[in-house]
Amino acid sequence: MSQQYPQQPTQPCPPQPPKKRGVGKIAGLGCAGIIALFVVAAVATGGGGGSEDTSNKDKAATVDSKPKDDRAQKAEPADAKPQAEQFRACVAKNGTDTEKAAAEHVTKVTGADKRNDILDSAEVFTDFTGGLMGPHQGEGKLIASAFTSCYESKNGLVTVYDKDGELLANANY
Repeated sequence: MSQQYPQQPTQPCPPQPPKKRGVGKIAGLGCAGIIALFVVAAVATGGGGGSEDTSNKDKAATVDSKPKDDRAQKAEPADAKPQAEQFRACVAKNGTDTEKAAAEHVTKVTGADKRNDILDSAEVFTDFTGGLMGPHQGEGKLIASAFTSCYESKNGLVTVYDKDGELLANANY
């Protein structure tokens, strides 16, 4: 005679912990993130490797020490003037006497013509010497202040440099 055993009810399995990601999978995702960062940076900077730039964006505008003939200035449209001349004209029209005197030392302005209100950065170069701790720090601050009066941006920074490229002053505009 065979003996039958009663069948026991099946119990559910205890819940399994989620599988851990492999080290290779994590490393692959990290590398993909880095590659994506480089691609975004290349697109943001233009990505072109060519050195032949035919556009007028952010060109450095140098100023001659000799004033031009007034008739030649009136014949040109306002945008055709170098940025340094546009800045000095604005200071001459709206600035104080001390700002006007300091603005006469401006030799070059870059970045003032292109603004997007996200991260605007303008540079003003002068013929002063001595840097931030030098004797012309006050004039640098006057130039930065005059720049903020002439140009507006939601998130702009103007930096004033001396003739050796050392920082004189900066301000938000």
